[in-house]
Amino acid sequence: MESKTRDLSGAVPPDEGGEGRGAGQSIDRELLDGWMLVMQGFHAAQDSLTSELDKRFNLGQGFVHVLVCLLAAPQHGMPMTRLAREARMSSGGFTKLADRLCAAGLARRVMCEDDRRLTYLELTDQGQDTARAISQAVTQILRARVLTPLGCDGFGKLADAMRTLRDANDDLGK
Repeated sequence: MESKTRDLSGAVPPDEGGEGRGAGQSIDRELLDGWMLVMQGFHAAQDSLTSELDKRFNLGQGFVHVLVCLLAAPQHGMPMTRLAREARMSSGGFTKLADRLCAAGLARRVMCEDDRRLTYLELTDQGQDTARAISQAVTQILRARVLTPLGCDGFGKLADAMRTLRDANDDLGK
């Protein structure tokens, strides 16, 4: 497989003192095209993953993310506010998702003994089984759809680059 690395060394950064709108500011096609490829690659892989998981489990994307997060959490529970933030959902939207997880018998709400303001969402035994099955399916799909095309080294570099972008642009990474 031939690697196509873009040389962005000529990218023009915004003017130091202004808003990057100077008359001499040029639009860097390579930078824009490269970013579009990043977005297209991510969305193609994510859509493929989501579609396959929906066929296997008939759960929405939000469910999958929350179940996998809870499976990895200590005692399989996390504060609902943190889960909502990590799932990039509003508190109202996350409350509805939590209601559906609880109604399906996959999770339960647990009040924090130390802080009555905190409510945890915790996996039930059925939720743990479902989350394990989903995690195995996600791993299988990612191996086929991401790891095979990129290779271990390419995937490691991609993950490192995405961590860097997350940390530079988002409070979640800090």
